[in-house]
Amino acid sequence: MANLQSLSPILHLSYSKPTSFFSSDNGSLLVDFVGLYCKSKATARRRLSLSANTRSKRFFSTAAAANNSVRAILDLPTTTTSASDHGSSAPQPKVANLEDIISERGACGVGFIANLENKASHGIVKDALTALGCMEHRGGCGADNDSGDGSGLMTSIPWDMFNNWAENQGIASFDKLHTGVGMIFLPKDDNLTEEVKKVIVNTFRQEGLEVLGWRPVPVNTSVVGLYAKEAMPNIWQVFVRVVKEENADDIERELYICRKLIERAAASESWGSELYFCSLSNQTIVYKGMLRSEVLGLFYSDLQNDLYKSPFAIYHRRYSTNTSPRWPLAQPMRFLGHNGEINTIQGNLNWMQSRETSLKSPVWRGRENEIRPFGNPKASDSANLDSAAELLIRSGRSPDESLMILVPEAYKNHPTLTIKYPEVVDFYDYYKGQMEAWDGPALLLFSDGKTVGACLDRNGLRPARYWRTIDNVVYVASEVGVLPVDDSKVTMKGRLGPGMMITADLLSGQVYENTEVKKRVAALNPYGKWVSENMRSLKSVNFLSATVLDNETILRRQQAFGYSSEDVQMIIETMAAQGKEPTFCMGDDIPLAILSQKPHMLYDYFKQRFAQVTNPAIDPLREGLVMSLEVNIGKRRNILEVGPENASQVTLSSPVLNEGELELLLKDPQLRAQVLPTFFDIRKGVEGSLEKTLYKLCEAADEAVRNGSQLLVLSDHAVEMEATRPAIPILLAVAAVHQHLIQNGLRMSASIVADTAQCFSTHQFACLIGYGASAICPYLALETCRQWRLSAKTVNLMRNGKMPTVTIEQAQTNFCKAIKSGLLKILSKMGISLLSSYCGAQIFEIYGLGKEIVDLAFCGSVSKIGGLTFDELARETLSFWVKAFSEDTAKRLENFGFIQFRPGGEYHGNNPEMSKLLHKAVRQKSESAFSIYQQHLANRPVNVLRDLLEFKSDHAPIPVGKVEPALSIAQRFCTGGMSLGAISRETHEAIAIAMNRLGGKSNSGEGGEDPIRWSPLTDVVDGYSPTLPHLKGLQNGDTATSAIKQVASGRFGVTPTFLANADQIEIKIAQGAKPGEGGQLPGKKVSAYIARLRNSKPGVPLISPPPHHDIYSIEDLAQLIFDLHQVNPKAKVSVKLVAEAGIGTVASGVSKGNADIIQISGHDGGTGASPISSIKHAGGPWELGLTETHQTLIENGLRERVILRVDGGFKSGVDVLMAAAMGADEYGFGSVAMIATGCVMARICHTNNCPVGVASQREELRARFPGVPGDLVNFFLYVAEEVRGILAQLGYEKLDDIIGQTDLLKPRDISLVKTQHLDLNYILSSVGLPKWSSTEIRNQEVHSNGPVLDDILLADPEISKAIENEKEVHKTIKIYNVDRAVCGRVAGVIAKKYGDTGFAGQLNITFTGSAGQSFACFLTPGMNIQLIGEANDYVGKGMAGGELVVTPVENTGFCPEDATIVGNTCLYGATGGQIFVRGKAGERFAVRNSLVEAVVEGTGDHCCEYMTGGCVVVLGKVGRNVAAGMTGGLAYILDEDDTLIPKVNKEIVKIQRVTAPVGQMQLKSLIEAHVEKTGSSKGSTILKEWDKYLPLFWQLVPPSEEDTPEACAEYQSTAAEQVTLQSA
Repeated sequence: MANLQSLSPILHLSYSKPTSFFSSDNGSLLVDFVGLYCKSKATARRRLSLSANTRSKRFFSTAAAANNSVRAILDLPTTTTSASDHGSSAPQPKVANLEDIISERGACGVGFIANLENKASHGIVKDALTALGCMEHRGGCGADNDSGDGSGLMTSIPWDMFNNWAENQGIASFDKLHTGVGMIFLPKDDNLTEEVKKVIVNTFRQEGLEVLGWRPVPVNTSVVGLYAKEAMPNIWQVFVRVVKEENADDIERELYICRKLIERAAASESWGSELYFCSLSNQTIVYKGMLRSEVLGLFYSDLQNDLYKSPFAIYHRRYSTNTSPRWPLAQPMRFLGHNGEINTIQGNLNWMQSRETSLKSPVWRGRENEIRPFGNPKASDSANLDSAAELLIRSGRSPDESLMILVPEAYKNHPTLTIKYPEVVDFYDYYKGQMEAWDGPALLLFSDGKTVGACLDRNGLRPARYWRTIDNVVYVASEVGVLPVDDSKVTMKGRLGPGMMITADLLSGQVYENTEVKKRVAALNPYGKWVSENMRSLKSVNFLSATVLDNETILRRQQAFGYSSEDVQMIIETMAAQGKEPTFCMGDDIPLAILSQKPHMLYDYFKQRFAQVTNPAIDPLREGLVMSLEVNIGKRRNILEVGPENASQVTLSSPVLNEGELELLLKDPQLRAQVLPTFFDIRKGVEGSLEKTLYKLCEAADEAVRNGSQLLVLSDHAVEMEATRPAIPILLAVAAVHQHLIQNGLRMSASIVADTAQCFSTHQFACLIGYGASAICPYLALETCRQWRLSAKTVNLMRNGKMPTVTIEQAQTNFCKAIKSGLLKILSKMGISLLSSYCGAQIFEIYGLGKEIVDLAFCGSVSKIGGLTFDELARETLSFWVKAFSEDTAKRLENFGFIQFRPGGEYHGNNPEMSKLLHKAVRQKSESAFSIYQQHLANRPVNVLRDLLEFKSDHAPIPVGKVEPALSIAQRFCTGGMSLGAISRETHEAIAIAMNRLGGKSNSGEGGEDPIRWSPLTDVVDGYSPTLPHLKGLQNGDTATSAIKQVASGRFGVTPTFLANADQIEIKIAQGAKPGEGGQLPGKKVSAYIARLRNSKPGVPLISPPPHHDIYSIEDLAQLIFDLHQVNPKAKVSVKLVAEAGIGTVASGVSKGNADIIQISGHDGGTGASPISSIKHAGGPWELGLTETHQTLIENGLRERVILRVDGGFKSGVDVLMAAAMGADEYGFGSVAMIATGCVMARICHTNNCPVGVASQREELRARFPGVPGDLVNFFLYVAEEVRGILAQLGYEKLDDIIGQTDLLKPRDISLVKTQHLDLNYILSSVGLPKWSSTEIRNQEVHSNGPVLDDILLADPEISKAIENEKEVHKTIKIYNVDRAVCGRVAGVIAKKYGDTGFAGQLNITFTGSAGQSFACFLTPGMNIQLIGEANDYVGKGMAGGELVVTPVENTGFCPEDATIVGNTCLYGATGGQIFVRGKAGERFAVRNSLVEAVVEGTGDHCCEYMTGGCVVVLGKVGRNVAAGMTGGLAYILDEDDTLIPKVNKEIVKIQRVTAPVGQMQLKSLIEAHVEKTGSSKGSTILKEWDKYLPLFWQLVPPSEEDTPEACAEYQSTAAEQVTLQSA
């Protein structure tokens, strides 16, 4: 062990038991060890002076993982039927299942290299392998830390190498034109392999192809990780000769048919899932595997063979959030390398499947049946996108055209396209009704061997940089710096923006940039003419101006269809009056619909799914330009054929129709609409009636479509309602017909429209569209709007000025407007931009419907707990219906109390009685009072899933004295992330002090923290302290600091000092009450104090963006975790997720991303302000989320790596023990902690009028705050004592012993009102226990980033002295793209010692080379950083001061101001300092910038998004959507060709010329500084001809800056003196 000791000065071993030993080259023994990023020899530092044996080893930190077998092979669906209608046997369509889809998620690093002269060389292959090695950090590793998630290369076929092999084998050399090469994964078992080969040879023979030979691919298995080796297939190449075809495309088609036939033959065999073709082609070949990127070349020795030559290579490194990555899912696929995530995959698969019957093309010569199916739900989203692209390309489309069809850009309202390239717009318009977009963040690289290209998704959510050199080689990659390139040889440098494409034609040697590619494709056919002649737009019809029914009839209909008075007053009327969704607060604390004793509408059983980590939500407020609600109605014809008839459809601008518009659709001669009434007959009894009617309805739909109808209108509109004919829930009717038509291959022939009374809220519209409706006419909701507007009450309110006046038409317009913006928001939560992609995508999960209902109507959706049968659902529907017919029909609608608590209404978990009992117990410190509170909880109606469970134990009870002490249990308690702003300063500080007394943890919430709270109080007298004068009940030694400091998407208050002073840092990905949305703080709650902490303006509302702009994927999250570990290596980093199906997969990815803690929130968490539909309809119960996370992590050997914390509706010790048994280590209390400090559940947080000052910023209300820290301490000690009591009864001594022991739980004997069919087995199942106890997991060291460049800087004596003594120092050092978050750790050290502004020294550090991601993050004043070279994404993230200069090297071969030199999302959340960039930046430059001054020479889209201060100068072109959501700060943009105006988002800012003298001075001095620091030629030209250029600048001014001297030319000169004082 001697060598270990010698290491210790450099690396502390944080484990008592090192888990893996490597012997290094010189025989010394090494323990290896660094979070998840497997650092490798390739990425070793090339300039370290550390001793040789520590330099290039990989370091490890996991316990050897559970040896779980890895399902490494694709399972193809094996359902085949006998002869189908088409004569040949085709597999029967099967609906895509969400379970399959959510278990495979991936994200990655990719790139390509292409020689434009089409010269093949081995150098290109070597370069691709080098670049892959530098992408290692973009990939993931399994728990054995050695099985990569996959990497691979696609190249052209290396004929020289193969001919050399053939010669040695005595085979004649291959005829390049007629030979296909297959790269095949075969079963591990050699006997099976022989069997498979026979099938392959037979199929080729039947097709008339000659098999020339089999070549075993030489591999070196010693480099394969443990998991990957278990799953490793036999890898062979097959050579076949295609005799009967001459044309290259026909040869490829023949090979494609052969592959499909072989796959089909294999499907019925036992080994079917173990056969996989990586490629079978005459042009390209794919080498890939479950390998870390830098061992790919070692594994396949072919790749090191000098005869392996190719003119191009596409390379790919996979990071799969799932951890049983399978060999076939490594990439590149057969055409594509895909970095990203397709969010709409379930819909895409269902639609592709519906298309199968209609796809025909002469090139297939009638063999279309043999190439089905075109999708496989068990494969990854990338594999399915690949097979869709493959189908289009093999049917004669070019690769670029195919991708434009599948992944279109956001072409609507696009200033450049509309003006310069209208034909491209026509192309997209033509295809939008025929192919739903495959939507989601994606960088796609593609090649068919003749063209190589890359394209980016419509939002530009993945990085893509390209460059071209003098020797005619083009490179595209996720990052710059992956290859050493001499900049003097580079002739062009750029990046792909949203929706852009670049292709290189190898045959002609041309490179086509974005618009050239698209213009060429769009010119192939007269799309504009076809669209204008055949596509019809639905004319909008005016709303009705009077009610159709009398008031009594309206009331009866509302009752029959399940409306409550809350629905009408709080939802429909609010929307009609204000045109937006109503806001509410606190969480959803009523029982799930299935547990409730009150009847619910069917929609309430559905929860919306939302994006977290693997893909981002979209910001519908600020980035709405990429979104659209357009819908096409009518038949979708054969997409393989192009022609005018394909465009014959009706376009709707949105899916919300009024009665007149529906009438027009019914009259359209080409649609031949058919109305299907949706009522079921109960005269013969309820049993079976609903199910029978559904089958009849489906038959009727089937018949209508076969008779040529292109529009089915499902309607519950009846002239007279009949008591014995209740309406089928419309969602059930729509979904059943949708599924039936898919399974019968008819879905493409018709659209479905719902004409219904049962639809009035955004969630209901979303459900109908998600399950197949193209449009909805909500006739009863519109009638309700009209009735409200005509009522005497409304008329009086408007007359007296108590309510803004709206006309009857406006009321209906408002309602529709609110629905539309609500729909956009629901789409955006899942990261989907187009309603056409959302339609039929089933992005919901179900809580409480049984298998028979799901299989018939919602097939493919997840319903984990089972639930209602058809008859039970029929009874629930009936219970609404009969209300309209009873003799004593109420004169007004019933209030069910679903939203607001009311006596006699629905049970609410947080109710007045509970809060009274709790206040009594904690204020009097009375145990008897607390036991009454416990009793109240024990007797409550079933409210949450865990109420259906109880404890059982086979141990004898033990005395409580033997159980671990209450204080030790209380250390596992945390409070929720409640922001200071949503709650008052008093509440926030009281909670923090209480948690610090207990040794638990409080959470800062978003919005920073006042540094005054960081030091312990020493001045307390009689419970009062002058430091915190507004609190009472204090003690000396109290601290008001929050142990957990939150980093949310708005980055408010996140400064280097804030992070450096945290014990734990929480990344808030989603919030339980409203997952997929940003936080919102109403303007009236932004007081001067709050604004100061958040670096924003008082009184201006703050809405955090829904996505973190630096987390668009799993590898981005890993990067942010890296940044935070960098700035504060002592703080554990937690990631907060919200329960939903698939969270286990996400959590595995987060754990691989090196997080220390994962927090799972339930849907019932509280919130200060949120739209009602978000509170009610998104997110799942934590019991399911926790179970899935815990079990998935155990299966993947990752559970020891992370602490699991859970929160959502916790109220007692019983909740804690339930969560412990399900696997949680720590427990969060949110709302109940607020109640304990004094909250009375008035539920008016969003109004700023909290009667007890808990959730208000108004001084006079805050003075009423009743709480003292001691109350909360009492509460938590009572809870801990309750936990001890139950542990003693169960016979266990400590919490450690029961964590994860689901066998302690059993179902309670309790009968629910609605059903006896709930199934809790999912929660009660177990997959084993973690290797370590919970305490060991909680006490492990913080995960490390491994050796980083900053350590070298800090170890430099000059730098450390300069920091210590505030001196000046100059340094120069090389940097590579694997050096990430450089300067972050140095900044953290300075911030911890001096705060954000206290450092007086100067560190002048110059870096040369390509900087990795997050370069210069969290800089502090006194750090002057220069980079000569280029940088990747997130430059200057969170910087708080200092200066950053980025310039290219001298003598570049390209023009610096035209080249992209820094990546996307620079200066995210920055709060100070200056940055000068000579060159262009990527997308979202200066997003959420608070105070930085920046000069840059061009930017991508969304520049200055959501800026709240500072100043940005752009000396060049910008993309679209400039200054969206910009509420503070100024921007100066040079507009030389007069194109800026249409690109600015004019919602907030006003655009003016720079007329104010102070503004002109500000602009000029910043340009002068820019020229001096970067030597910018563009800048010096502007200064030389100042009078010519000044009038070309625009100044963008938000309202808060309108009166500043910089923006206002008439600013009084008298104030000028004061100004100079301020700026000084």
